[in-house]
Amino acid sequence: MGWIQLHLSTTPDLAQDLEILLEANDSLAITLVDAADQPVFEPVRGETPLWDSIILTALFPAERDPEKLIQDLRKSYHPNKLPPVELKLLEDEDWERAWMENFKPLCFGENLWICPSWAKAPKPEAVNIMLDPGLAFGTGTHPTTALCLRWLDQQELKDMTLIDYGCGSGILGLAALLLGAKQVIGVDNDPQALTACKNNCEKNQLDLAKFPVFLPKDFAEKITHADINPTDFLLANILAGPLIELAAYLAALVKPKGRILLSGILQEQAESVRQAYEPWFEFEAITSQDGWVRIVGRRIP
Repeated sequence: MGWIQLHLSTTPDLAQDLEILLEANDSLAITLVDAADQPVFEPVRGETPLWDSIILTALFPAERDPEKLIQDLRKSYHPNKLPPVELKLLEDEDWERAWMENFKPLCFGENLWICPSWAKAPKPEAVNIMLDPGLAFGTGTHPTTALCLRWLDQQELKDMTLIDYGCGSGILGLAALLLGAKQVIGVDNDPQALTACKNNCEKNQLDLAKFPVFLPKDFAEKITHADINPTDFLLANILAGPLIELAAYLAALVKPKGRILLSGILQEQAESVRQAYEPWFEFEAITSQDGWVRIVGRRIP
């Protein structure tokens, strides 16, 4: 079986709309990579975020008519002009190699790296998370994930407990454990995400007992039976709507003087989310990147 590989060169302000367009036209997989052929460095706070030029690579089944596919994309993107499109037919092994070429090490803050397993870690002495594309729901390239990872890199996590609510691939939990956390509990409503967490934990040679994962209903049952205690840190990189709906529930999971990190929030949604958590938390200044924000608070004793 072969594949159609499509390349679009664009800028950060258009990348999200193009990604949505490709998904709407039944793309099987999409990657966003730096147009420069070099390791990707996520910037520290205050610097220019992400990249000046981005290449979107999308995968479609070979049975799609390439010309009609491009016509459909142009029609859907009207009235905006679709950037130049490059098409290539790939065999299975070519696509696998293309994935490997596209994913390069990323650096977050001073000491935290995300590296594909086939790449040499640029700084072996740093904290390196080995994470491959495929069965993973976050590899660090989205602004919300980058905001969370850079914040974790700045924290003292030794012997701390965390809850990662909406854990996806487990990337935030893995980072916390490798930065010294005692235990991370992951929660996600997608069973495949829980499988990804376990696989990524094993890939990084971490004890699965340090990163138990649950579906929300199973996690709630554990809370009801007092099998899980309030945590030092709670991470929730989901969406504004669920964050607001779950405010009281998530707040109760954080011990007095504990910290909460909320992300997956657009700038225009930040105030509504912050207000939902004000009864329980005192907040730091909101940090933003590419229209997305990170909200950090400390539980009022």
